[in-house]
Amino acid sequence: MSDSAPIFKPTPVGSPSLHTGRQAVLTGCPWHDVNEMLQAAGLRPTRQRMALGWLLFGKGARHLTAEMLYEEATLAKVPVSLATVYNTLNQLTDAGLLRQVSVDGTKTYFDTNVTAHHHFYLEHNHELVDIPDPHLVLQKMPDVPDGYEIARVDMVVRLRKKS
Repeated sequence: MSDSAPIFKPTPVGSPSLHTGRQAVLTGCPWHDVNEMLQAAGLRPTRQRMALGWLLFGKGARHLTAEMLYEEATLAKVPVSLATVYNTLNQLTDAGLLRQVSVDGTKTYFDTNVTAHHHFYLEHNHELVDIPDPHLVLQKMPDVPDGYEIARVDMVVRLRKKS
């Protein structure tokens, strides 16, 4: 891609893949690192996955919808369909490389930061941003039905501009 591409620092640096247990050996070279992340997650580094991975992870921590990534891919002249973008995002999420965050049940964002954290949703421009307080804690968790355990808690705090 271009020499002016940002330094590649994905969140799951050196983390083991959920599927293979293999660790990605990241070097700071975006193309190499996307390849390593995909292989460590047990995904074949196809041309389309590599290109979408470059767009997703090459710009640091971000929150994107499938439509936003599709638009970026189109502008970057990456020949993919919207269906391929959705499939790739879901595969990366299943592999533990992305975190899916739903807002209103109608809009789904994909977060490159897979660590446990919460979000603000800015209603006026439909933007999802990380809540910067790492010590934010929920006081009491609900009782869970027998045979179940809490897998993850996603808190989205909706913000709107004051009138």
